[in-house]
Amino acid sequence: QVQLVESGGGLVQAGGSLRLSCAASGRTFSIYAMGWFRQAPGKEREFVAAIRWSGGNTFYADSVKGRFTISRDNAKNTVYLEMNSLKAEDTAVYYCAAARLPIVQPRRAGEYDYWGQGTQVIVSS
Repeated sequence: QVQLVESGGGLVQAGGSLRLSCAASGRTFSIYAMGWFRQAPGKEREFVAAIRWSGGNTFYADSVKGRFTISRDNAKNTVYLEMNSLKAEDTAVYYCAAARLPIVQPRRAGEYDYWGQGTQVIVSS
């Protein structure tokens, strides 16, 4: 099992920045990739970004490309999401996810085996 704990959410003005962290514990050696998803009120959960644990290949949703950066610290078993130029439409609960097996579609939530509890991000306009 892998446990994921997100942190770093909060309230920020439009144009501001936040950095989310997701600390993994447990059988972290089994992690193949990690991702960030978000869910706004009344909307479905959507992909934000993902990173392969080995090699560091990254993937982004078009809506955040150029504004958000995903990175990882293998030594700390932690993945980060640096969010810049935040917009009101970025307001959502952000979830961290981890996949055990090689994933074909990193943007698909079903590819991930473990999920964190989420951290709220509110961007005021």
